[in-house]
Amino acid sequence: MSAITNSISLTRPQWGSRSPLDLIREYFVYIALVGLVLFFSIASPVFFSVQNFANVGRQTAIVSIIAVGVTLVIVNAQIDLSVGSVFALSGMASALALQHVSNFWVLGALAAISVGVVFGFVNGFLTVKLGIPSFLVTLGMLGVARGIALLITDTRPVIIANRPYFSIFGDSSILGVPIAVVWTVVIVALGFMLLHKSVFGLRVFATGGNAQAARFTGVKTQRTVILSFVITGALVGVASLLFTGIAHAARPDVGVGLELDVIAAVILGGVSLFGGRGTVIGALAGSLIIGMMNNGLVLMGVDSSVQQIIKGAIIIAAVSLSKK
Repeated sequence: MSAITNSISLTRPQWGSRSPLDLIREYFVYIALVGLVLFFSIASPVFFSVQNFANVGRQTAIVSIIAVGVTLVIVNAQIDLSVGSVFALSGMASALALQHVSNFWVLGALAAISVGVVFGFVNGFLTVKLGIPSFLVTLGMLGVARGIALLITDTRPVIIANRPYFSIFGDSSILGVPIAVVWTVVIVALGFMLLHKSVFGLRVFATGGNAQAARFTGVKTQRTVILSFVITGALVGVASLLFTGIAHAARPDVGVGLELDVIAAVILGGVSLFGGRGTVIGALAGSLIIGMMNNGLVLMGVDSSVQQIIKGAIIIAAVSLSKK
């Protein structure tokens, strides 16, 4: 494993060798985040407030949490388009388990996370064992998960009635901080430690940077890819718990287009679509940028269709800046 560490450190550019354009590319997401805060603070008198920032944190929690997992997948040079549908199915599984098996919040949480883990494993297994591009595998699983979510309740929502569930995943707070924001901070911290401070993280970067070279150094690349998909699925399950905890119900039609928001956040955060490069903190910053854009544009009265156009344009710009 020391060979992987040496390889990564040798390929890491030094401060003195970077051009101003390289520095702007590397820190683009943070510059953009500060710029957006300044712009919307001037444009809207209610934007720069603790209450509004808490709202942004709560609104971006789902995207931020899933983005941690998708960062692992994309650094592995893979993609996951199924997260929106798995998000809906995980929430349905949690609500159905609480309603029909036992109204115990732990069971609901296990049901949601288990569904995510199973779909993540299938995504990873089919990708590496059958050699099917992850784009096609997860596109297919997007349809499978959505179809199951609609089928099992005949498209009807499922009501949740469990106060501990609402307190742990829903609309409670700790010292005034919304519980969704607390969950986001905890998972981003764990994701940071996993990707940037662990052997598994080194394997992820090595696999995404050059899979063949990684195999020569002893990295089990297939296992690394599968685990990355499994972790993503588990985090999708956690995110679904936050949604159902706030809504007090699960619906089979939620999460449509969620995968685009997550991928946009990750790419905007500097994670390379070509693998081998990216950070969890950058993905969080990308998520906050999208959340602040949504929040700020709403406060300014911009139409939702225009917001979609702006987000699409930013994805293209971010991908262009990420290419070297």
